[in-house]
Amino acid sequence: MTSTAPETQRGQDAGEPLGEQPTSWQRRLRRFGHVPRPETSLRDRLDPPYTRPGRQVWSVLAIPPHVAERLVRWSGWGGPLLVTLVAGLLRFWRLDQPNAVIFDETYYAKDAWALVNQGYEGSWPKDVDKLILKDPSSVPIPTDPGYVVHPPVGKWIIGFGEQLFGFTPFGWRFMVAVLGTVSVLLLCRIGRRLFRSTFLGCLAGLLLAVDGLHFVMSRTALLDLIVMFFVLAAFGCLVVDRDRSRRRLADALPVDAEGVLRPDARIAETLRLGWRPWRVAAGVMLGLAFATKWNGLYVLAAFGLMTVLWDVGARRTAGAAKPYLAVLRRDLVPAFFATVPVAIVTYVVSWTGWIVTDKGYYRNWAATEGKDSSWNWLPDWLRSLWHYENQVYDFHVGLTSGHTYESNPWSWLVLGRPVSYFYEEQTGCKESATGKCAAEVLAIGTPLLWWAACIALAYVVWRWLFRRDWRAGAIACGVAAGWVPWFFYQERTIFLFYAVVFVPFLCLAVTMMLGAIVGPAAGTGARADLGLTRHDPTGERRRTLGAIAAGVLVLLIIWNFIYFWPLYTGTSIPEDLWRDRMWLDTWV
Repeated sequence: MTSTAPETQRGQDAGEPLGEQPTSWQRRLRRFGHVPRPETSLRDRLDPPYTRPGRQVWSVLAIPPHVAERLVRWSGWGGPLLVTLVAGLLRFWRLDQPNAVIFDETYYAKDAWALVNQGYEGSWPKDVDKLILKDPSSVPIPTDPGYVVHPPVGKWIIGFGEQLFGFTPFGWRFMVAVLGTVSVLLLCRIGRRLFRSTFLGCLAGLLLAVDGLHFVMSRTALLDLIVMFFVLAAFGCLVVDRDRSRRRLADALPVDAEGVLRPDARIAETLRLGWRPWRVAAGVMLGLAFATKWNGLYVLAAFGLMTVLWDVGARRTAGAAKPYLAVLRRDLVPAFFATVPVAIVTYVVSWTGWIVTDKGYYRNWAATEGKDSSWNWLPDWLRSLWHYENQVYDFHVGLTSGHTYESNPWSWLVLGRPVSYFYEEQTGCKESATGKCAAEVLAIGTPLLWWAACIALAYVVWRWLFRRDWRAGAIACGVAAGWVPWFFYQERTIFLFYAVVFVPFLCLAVTMMLGAIVGPAAGTGARADLGLTRHDPTGERRRTLGAIAAGVLVLLIIWNFIYFWPLYTGTSIPEDLWRDRMWLDTWV
């Protein structure tokens, strides 16, 4: 299928056409075969069309035109669903293995079980994990409140799986695996809308499906993948909102006598874009991310700024002489109320179990230790919640105790220090030269994918800064929102797996780079459908070589995922093979 290279949307938000009027020297060069860059219409800059596979694809596959047309029509959903099916099969295969409480599952699985059964987290006794694995029905839920340091949404989600399948490893991992699988579908559709290419959208989803960190986090009952899901969903909602608002602007602009859409400063600066439900939905998603782990709050701030800047770009493209002033007057206040208050209300509602049960940790603080506060006019539950949040914040910023697997965020992109969730050594292993086998679950990204992402991020930043490509800016914003905040807490104990929040944006960055490597298809657009394009052997050769290079990189990434599969799933392998996979000393 035909991909769209990033070149095809240069300068959309800058309000400039993709191609400029040819100068006199360019016109003179036409006699020597010079072909100027085609100019893109205003409507296509506001609402770009999706690319379609060229006829050569179907002729090579010997597919009749009417069948090809039907496949194209179905591919927008069929392709993403196929990629998602593959991702789901990988994530649910032997999801109950290892049959153990691995890493921080010891906190979240038990807190989730208490939460869905009694509305608040309990104080579990030590060394209860083995009893849970042996016979969960024999382990009573503690009624004494437990001190927990993360909001409840992620634990409600984990607990829902436990309600369906029991207090077992499969039960507490089930819903995380569901969200991990659905996030692949989301990224396929987001990538398709972002790049206007079903092929590139599916490629982004495929890269996410074979990323090791995302895979491991999809099979572990921790909170960070749940945050990632809501962040990605919010991003998708904002991209849909961007398309809809720009389409509304395009529909409002005047059309001249020749049927060509023309910019209009008055309409661009005064048009009210009306009710924007997708932006409200993004506010809910960001509130759920914030209500799972607090780092979602930084994403709320970053995405809020991003969506406002998108409005600036839309009004500028439509002809606004003062787009920032127009957005300040027409869009800023609605954008704020559609996201920030909605997210805050969502966050507070997530504490409903703690509020109504009246038994959670610090729940009655306002009526006891805090009864002499000057804020007594506020409801007791709200003052108790505020005190609880202050105590939790102090805990987080003061968490400086060392940990074997802690890492500095500077090292995350190169996978400097992954986290071992589970390790078991077995003796008497005949397949091993040392007589030992090892089974490990290692939270590490697919190395070739992440190392390629380092180059892709440099490319994305370059496109954003020097080519004013809004898609590059959006991808950079997603990475920065999930990564940069951790640099402010470098004294705190932090881990590589926190990076799963921005893994989808790394996959989008690699996809964008691969699209540029492949290059634009010769003869895309209406004129190509009419067979009016010029045959360009040099361009075809360059595109063929680019497709080969991009395909080789994707195949190497898939091979790399397969190679590390035993370390992602806890599969027992000979110790010498395990050591072969320890590419860096810091991985041991």
